[in-house]
Amino acid sequence: MTQIPTADSPNTPTLVYAARALRDFGDGFVALLLPVYLAARGFDAFEIGLVATLALFGSALTTLGIGIVGVRFSQRTLLLAASALMAATGLAFAASSVSGFIFLIAAIGTINPSAGSVSIFVPLEHSLIAHSVADRERTGAFARYSLIGALAAALGSLAAGSPEPLVRTGLSELGALQIMFVLYAALGVAGGVIYARIPRDDAQARMAAPKPLTRSRALVLKLTALFAVDSFAGGFVVQSLVALWLFDKFGLSLATAGMFFFAAGILGALSQPVAAWLGKRIGLINTMVWTHIPASIALIAAALTPTVESALALLLLRSLLSQMDVPARSSYVMAVVTPEERTAAASFTAVPRSLASAVSPALAGALFAAGYAAWPFVICGVLKIAYDLALLWMFHDVKPPEEAVRV
Repeated sequence: MTQIPTADSPNTPTLVYAARALRDFGDGFVALLLPVYLAARGFDAFEIGLVATLALFGSALTTLGIGIVGVRFSQRTLLLAASALMAATGLAFAASSVSGFIFLIAAIGTINPSAGSVSIFVPLEHSLIAHSVADRERTGAFARYSLIGALAAALGSLAAGSPEPLVRTGLSELGALQIMFVLYAALGVAGGVIYARIPRDDAQARMAAPKPLTRSRALVLKLTALFAVDSFAGGFVVQSLVALWLFDKFGLSLATAGMFFFAAGILGALSQPVAAWLGKRIGLINTMVWTHIPASIALIAAALTPTVESALALLLLRSLLSQMDVPARSSYVMAVVTPEERTAAASFTAVPRSLASAVSPALAGALFAAGYAAWPFVICGVLKIAYDLALLWMFHDVKPPEEAVRV
């Protein structure tokens, strides 16, 4: 695939990284504070769950919309609009006490209850990065993108404790939480200021203006189906359910669990540059598959191990390996479609993943309630291994350009 050079290429990825760091820092503390804030507003457990579900499904639909309207606007314009929506979302959550309005803002806003890369920003940023770097540097660029986001989200999780010292100064708990949502809005404004520095498209960039999926449609649909299976499997072991399992099986304290998940997040972040190194040496598909399968085996083993030490060690090993497919996957999707289809491809592969991951936590919860606490881990591991083998079988000969030219 021919790389389309642009005069702004060296600067654009740096701006995207900076904006993502601010956004993921905000997502990191909002994901933890959202249920606390809603409870302080008088929401019960069902309503809190409904807000989270609306946010996930709303994010999927808006991401799909970006893939459709992206053909009419530049990525820069859409990112500025998304930043304005993030700012409005934070202010609306801070100001409103009306349940119906909060439900509405959750559905159309940018609140992310999972603190993961599920948002309308992602397909736009993926397209910008892919257009701004050479083919051989693309996976490394996505590894830096994932690394920065993961580290920022981990720091955001630590910042979720900020309301406690504010309360000690005499501020009410609700008031302290409102300040955090105002901070979230401010981060949206700051991100918009950064996006505004991205140079406007020049004549060459306009030649690669976003278009709907055409030539690459069949390939993207196959990838989308596989990625949906992967995300459905991952939904069985979302962070809250893993924490519940550790509490119930081993009596782990909240403080110890918090330290464990912070360490797991750091390991996952540090593995991103390794993924880029591996991708250059063994290929992107091989990187996705042969790091993912050992991670799934470690997950299944953790569910069956009798001691807390071995369970935590296996889960940390999984954390080190399980996210190495993220930059490889992002780079691969951008590589195997035409430049004009990148925004649409990023959007259409992300949406089913978001929807699929929103379904399986409820099934896992039912298994937990029925006394089959290990089954979600086993189901997740088996499904992910099946996904990896199917990916290898279907796409081992579909090479990105930097691999196709190897001797």
